[in-house]
Amino acid sequence: MSQYIEKEGKTVESAINEALMELDIDMEDADIEIIDEGNKGLFGLIGGRSAVVRVYKRANYEEIVRNFLTPILSAMGVDEDISIDLDDDNNLTVRLSAENIGIVIGRRGETLDALQYLLGLAVNKYSDNFMRVILDVGNYREKREETLERLAKRLADKVSKTRRNMTLEPMNPYERRIIHATLQDFSSIETYSIGDEPNRKVVIKYKGHRNSYAKE
Repeated sequence: MSQYIEKEGKTVESAINEALMELDIDMEDADIEIIDEGNKGLFGLIGGRSAVVRVYKRANYEEIVRNFLTPILSAMGVDEDISIDLDDDNNLTVRLSAENIGIVIGRRGETLDALQYLLGLAVNKYSDNFMRVILDVGNYREKREETLERLAKRLADKVSKTRRNMTLEPMNPYERRIIHATLQDFSSIETYSIGDEPNRKVVIKYKGHRNSYAKE
């Protein structure tokens, strides 16, 4: 959650300035909510009310990301170059450039997925609205998505010709969704998932076999 304090003052401006000083931030790093503009009262003496403001300290997501990732990558022996992009849909994309990217990716992207999950928790701790965090290294995710799309189409063609179902290797939810989305418009086959995490698999099924399963 965003850090904030409430302050009273003779004027809105004085209350804001006091809050900024206490938070040790500048105006451009703050979001300000005026709770009560105050009232000087009769002759500036009788029945007056203090101004009340709530000043939020904006989260510095670049600082949060770097503070989280740098010690982890350093312990892994990775000299990283981190770039961060926050779009209008509240998606935070973090890209790493490093020489030994294999250790960051891990087997079937498992290490990268684990880091992305933990980074998402760290970032959303300071966000009032859920922020989707994407962690990528060496364009791995784009390349992996293209590989899975090609694999899905090739296996779907094979299932259509042989009329025999095929079960893919275990995949994480993100990769299974790619398979399902790629093949959703194929008229002769359908897809569903079987098994429990982390060994859940996608089945490509010829539609001639009657059964119904939920995609996931």
